[in-house]
Amino acid sequence: MDSNFFFNVTTFAYFAAMVAYIAYVVTRSSQVAAFAKLFSIGGFAANTIALGLRWYESYQILGADGRAPMTNLYESVVFFAWSILLIFLLIDWKYKQPALGAFVVPFAFFGMIWAQFRLSASMDPLVPALQSNWLTYHVITCFLGYAAFAVACGASIMYLIKVGKEEKADGPIGGILGVFPSIRILDEINYNAIMIGFPLLTIGIVTGAAWANYAWGTYWSWDPKETWSLIVWFVYAAFLHARFTRGWVGRRVAWLSIIGFAATIFCYLGVNLVLSGLHSYGG
Repeated sequence: MDSNFFFNVTTFAYFAAMVAYIAYVVTRSSQVAAFAKLFSIGGFAANTIALGLRWYESYQILGADGRAPMTNLYESVVFFAWSILLIFLLIDWKYKQPALGAFVVPFAFFGMIWAQFRLSASMDPLVPALQSNWLTYHVITCFLGYAAFAVACGASIMYLIKVGKEEKADGPIGGILGVFPSIRILDEINYNAIMIGFPLLTIGIVTGAAWANYAWGTYWSWDPKETWSLIVWFVYAAFLHARFTRGWVGRRVAWLSIIGFAATIFCYLGVNLVLSGLHSYGG
């Protein structure tokens, strides 16, 4: 069995987890929630094994040029899916709110589907700019930060749905929305996820600047990827500033979180696929 087999298992497990979490929201069944968590943990384990095998296979194929599996678009997407499940499972361990999985796990599943069916899994030698230990530090911190923002985005979408219905309802909300976490908990999850992601993104930008100086002789060149990374950083910095100094909670910060994640996705994919620059090799 090779890494491709385990990536396929990962895709199936994330699909099963996504369906089970949605089923939990509809049925409120604790057994369904348990199956959803089991599929999530199983998928995360398969994803971990697949990444490890991919790393090992790189040395078999490329010899001494073997490297961590995060140097092309395919590898970055499957690593992003792994990161999303890691952050989600940590948040779920603390808050025990299975309904959140219905809004977070789909990010990982659709990433895996896109990687498996639309992206090339070929393994080629690294271009000179990527031949640095800074690669591992930069990519890991950035994608863990992105994953935390994905969890925050899922919680924010749930918050906006629930608070809108609560404002229109005369009494307690039942039905599907009754299984959602309270708006207080959703706001707290949004905040805590961003408190995880923002320092990681900051470290990612700093290590990226160090890597840029090593590869291109300058810490910052206003490349499109660098510029959009800074835009994302400012959006989440504005979130934290508004929270700490203005006391923003609820709907306003939920929208900021969603806007921030949209900017994150464009920084990650849109820049590579639409714009050209020093990071174009990432596509």
